[in-house]
Amino acid sequence: MTARSTYLELSEEDGSSHKFYEVVLDGTEVTIRYGRIGEPGQSKASAFASAEKAAAAAAKKIGEKVRRGYAPAVRGVRQRRNVTRRSVQSSRSTATQAPVLWRFASGAAAFGIFVDAGRCWVGNQRGDVYTVTHDGTVTGRFRLPDGVKCIVADDFWIYAGADDGKVYDLSGKVPRVAYEIAEDVDIYWLDIHEGVLGVSDRAGRITTIDHEDEFQWARKGRGDSAWMVRCDDEAVYHGHSTGVARYDAADGVPVWETPVDGAVLFGWQEADAVYAGTARGAVHRLRKSDGVPQAVYRCDATVFSCATAPGGRYVFAGDSHSSVYCFDEGGERLWKLATGCGSAFSMQYLDERLYIVTTDGTLACIDATEEAIRAAQAGTVPTPVDVKAAAGLAVVEPATTLETVTFDAVPGGDGVVVECFREGDRLRVRVVSEGYDVRRNVQFPKDVREAGARYLVEGVRFSERGGFYRAYGDIRRLL
Repeated sequence: MTARSTYLELSEEDGSSHKFYEVVLDGTEVTIRYGRIGEPGQSKASAFASAEKAAAAAAKKIGEKVRRGYAPAVRGVRQRRNVTRRSVQSSRSTATQAPVLWRFASGAAAFGIFVDAGRCWVGNQRGDVYTVTHDGTVTGRFRLPDGVKCIVADDFWIYAGADDGKVYDLSGKVPRVAYEIAEDVDIYWLDIHEGVLGVSDRAGRITTIDHEDEFQWARKGRGDSAWMVRCDDEAVYHGHSTGVARYDAADGVPVWETPVDGAVLFGWQEADAVYAGTARGAVHRLRKSDGVPQAVYRCDATVFSCATAPGGRYVFAGDSHSSVYCFDEGGERLWKLATGCGSAFSMQYLDERLYIVTTDGTLACIDATEEAIRAAQAGTVPTPVDVKAAAGLAVVEPATTLETVTFDAVPGGDGVVVECFREGDRLRVRVVSEGYDVRRNVQFPKDVREAGARYLVEGVRFSERGGFYRAYGDIRRLL
């Protein structure tokens, strides 16, 4: 039997979608290929019990895409679009050198950073994500399919938003796709709170997606190039080329919108305030409740990033001239120092240290104690340790396979068996292993949920070993 291919494309004039979807039916096998137009994309093959079941599954996939706006096309007529990346042009600072304790060269410009009590994470535009201890030892390396825009955390789960339109959960032994925004979307920034993901993009939209990767709501801001999104229990805060807006977390209803001087390039939040770094060389502090401006922190060049000490006691900023600043809560500048390793695209403060990731791909640890800063201002700084990754450090890539089983439990008890079921028009996943509380609200990785669609048709259960699943309300490690 000759294989039959159906090739579809969705390309919107405003640039928000530019992607293809191909379904190849070959006997009892269906192969799906999808991605950005002009690129190889990803492919998944599924085998069915009969040619009839395979044909039905292929037709269903095609119908779903057509209803979403895809149309038949000829491969190669439309050309690929480039992913938008923030300019990496950076000037050298004329300020006194900051007291850098150690620095690690990740190999490419880096946006992504997250720091907790255990380690530091850095993600760069080549898709490399490294973990580094606070004393400067590289302990792990992940490789994602595309450049990393940002790294965020929700409790102890770590997520990386990438240029392929996917959000990867890095909390387990291997990366898993937890959310899929779109194959070609320009994720500018993301934040996550209690499993609800907020995504800001090039077109100035803000979109929220729940823990099962299902769309909640979306709004278009007054501006474009939305580099800021921050989420809390009650609201989502969105910064773009004209200002900052607050939306109700539950339904996206606008609460307030405050213009600021210059396009917003970065955002931070504390319990009662949000901070927006702008292209006009300032960080603006806005009250969360009503958007009223409370303070302005003036820098000498475009602000690429900002952060605060707990409670906003100190406010830090990084500019396009490779300098970092510290202000007191009221806005008085306390110091300005040079990074010595490029401009800080992102930063985070923890335990009197300022961690930055820069335009040249460096993760740097700056001693921000009063003593170290005074010494630096007087011209005395430590010799930074240049951290190297071990030559034999294993590179861990996203997992692509699942183990299928036909039992009600995993032999040996070292895994969890789950199955898919229909709830209205939605596909759900539930645990069937004994001892699991079915009242828990669980997030399964994206590839587990997608695989479940095939297993549901075939009536096969499947298992997953060696990762974390999220159970809201009562967090529990299942594997």
